[in-house]
Amino acid sequence: MEEPEQTAAHIAAAGSADFGSEVHGDTTADRWAGGDYGFETLAIHAGQDPDPTTGAVVVPIYQTSTYVQSEVGRHKGYEYSRSGNPTRTALETCLAALEGGRTGLAFASGLAAEDCLLRTVTSPGGHVVIPDDAYGGTYRLFAKVLERWGVSHTPVALSDLDAVRAAVRPETSLIWCETPTNPLLGIADIAGLASIAHDAGARLAVDNTFASPYLQQPLALGADVVVHSTTKYLGGHSDVVGGALISTDAVLGEELAYHQNAMGGVPGAFDSWLVLRGAKTLGVRMDRHCANAAAVVELLLASPKVAQVLYPGLPDHPGHGVAAKQMSGFGGMVSFRLAGGEAAALEVCRSTTVFTLGESLGGVESLIEHPARMTHASVAGSQLEVPADLVRLSVGIETAGDLLADLERALGRLPA
Repeated sequence: MEEPEQTAAHIAAAGSADFGSEVHGDTTADRWAGGDYGFETLAIHAGQDPDPTTGAVVVPIYQTSTYVQSEVGRHKGYEYSRSGNPTRTALETCLAALEGGRTGLAFASGLAAEDCLLRTVTSPGGHVVIPDDAYGGTYRLFAKVLERWGVSHTPVALSDLDAVRAAVRPETSLIWCETPTNPLLGIADIAGLASIAHDAGARLAVDNTFASPYLQQPLALGADVVVHSTTKYLGGHSDVVGGALISTDAVLGEELAYHQNAMGGVPGAFDSWLVLRGAKTLGVRMDRHCANAAAVVELLLASPKVAQVLYPGLPDHPGHGVAAKQMSGFGGMVSFRLAGGEAAALEVCRSTTVFTLGESLGGVESLIEHPARMTHASVAGSQLEVPADLVRLSVGIETAGDLLADLERALGRLPA
């Protein structure tokens, strides 16, 4: 494998460049961030000027591994596509604009983004505070990978700020937050967690995948870095796997960019293009996801077969007040527990037709799953084990009446 050794500063610059610029310093990120533009305008235009060569309105897929140099060390801002690719740069610029960050970095998956962040801000002997209902893949990364590297973790209910404060140690370098959480839809106070982290000399990372930047802006609330699985709402069409990190801290952004290049978990040009295409419609899709989810919640609340509905939009949800303060909508994810236990949960999962039985979330199609046996099987037997009677819905953008009828039929199959 042959490629030049890049400096951190050079690689960090690649994360905020105009894909059509001669050099990375001529950024569209600055131009769009400096104006008073709405979210949907940024999603469609940030980092996405028409192609200067052909006039193409849509960012081209630069399917190349290397770039011509006019002489040694002289090039047009790109040398090797692990270090930077114009399609990926367009995506990274757009993501930074949507989250209000300075540096946006794209990765091959959400876990690749998490791994880059954790190996950048932790070291052997270090410690991280994590949610006590974290995503199963994130928990596996901490428990099965980072622990072997010498980084310990403490699961805690992030909604309890006193408990979080008590869990922080002198060697804690990071508080890891998901809000809403996966799959129990717990809510954490981002500003409160940021205060605790910064008082301890640590950083706050917020996984914003469930809310998306359309509904929640963690950086504006004090977070140091935002994490995304772009596979989910940002991509939005269940046809790509990706991840992202966005930060307002220039120094941290440069360190993350260095590790992105050094570790190499980057997306290809086509995957970057797919996420960028999906991001254009994020706003209008999220509006429909939220509206459909609210209708689904009403149906579930009325069913005697349902023991509990977990949704931050409900007034009796313990995190409702915080969610209403820091989110502009309550999202498209709904979880519920069945009165008939695990057998009833499995029956509902196998009985729907419009809701597709499958893992993942955030696509235009509605999905249903059994977390204990599917996405969260890796936490079985741990403090993070999820209830066996739990069903998780990713409510899509189909006709609401069809979704309600589908769930009603599935619940009707259960014994009275």
